[in-house]
Amino acid sequence: MNREIEEQLDLLGQLLSDVQDGQRDKDAAHMAEQVAPLKQINEAPQGTQDSVHCDVSSVMETRPDAGRERRKGAPEVIFGETKETEQILAMARGLLAGTGRAIISRMPARSLEAVRSAFEHYEMRYQEASHMMVIYAPEYNKRVTGGKVGVISAGTSDIPVAEEAAMITEEMGCRVTRIYDVGVAGLHRLIEPLRALLAEDVDAILVVAGMDGALPSVIAGLAPVPVIGVPTSVGYGMGGKGVAALLSMLQTCAPGLTVVNIDNGVGAGITAGMIANRVAHARGQRSQ
Repeated sequence: MNREIEEQLDLLGQLLSDVQDGQRDKDAAHMAEQVAPLKQINEAPQGTQDSVHCDVSSVMETRPDAGRERRKGAPEVIFGETKETEQILAMARGLLAGTGRAIISRMPARSLEAVRSAFEHYEMRYQEASHMMVIYAPEYNKRVTGGKVGVISAGTSDIPVAEEAAMITEEMGCRVTRIYDVGVAGLHRLIEPLRALLAEDVDAILVVAGMDGALPSVIAGLAPVPVIGVPTSVGYGMGGKGVAALLSMLQTCAPGLTVVNIDNGVGAGITAGMIANRVAHARGQRSQ
């Protein structure tokens, strides 16, 4: 088992044991000790990774989880849509200090230029359709795992969520093959792209669909790998902003289809990345 996971489990067990023994004051002191190093952060210059400190903001508390990818294999992602610019900046600085990379999903338009300006000396990747940004410190080494994932969208309106999923999966070190606009309204468009995708021996397939959400079931009935259905809030009135697509996917009779929440490209991308990376690891062990 991963050493960091063992340490986390040991800590959790100790915390639960202490609470049961009525030692809550001891817990609080221990947690304060753990958090104290983070409180050296916020007003750091943004020139290089060395000049950025892991942080709790002086304006509001933020606790970016820089160790998540080492523990779990899935990166911390800053959900920008509901955050103030200062919160996004504070969390990005913390992640850059801890990992050399910050991933921001659903970047609000009001924050985009401020974030670009604050990290102008860093490499940035911004995807217009999904409003996702990735910031890299100069020393950051991008991961390549050998995992292979296909991302398929039913329509062009589903591309923003599909790209959100694809970018997360790429940030987890996987190679991503995209196939867009092949929904059930013109199913003949799917056949050759899907044939080519399966010939690449992908480890998992993400299928993003709104409206009636039928495409993931079709693909799950054909593909010999795990399929992750991503319902989107695309469609007309009675679709319920993605509810019809979600229920359709949940009611599938095609085996091997797993479904995430409406518009949850991040969750779908992480799940696909974890599957693909585990398979790639097994492939590597077999080849040794």
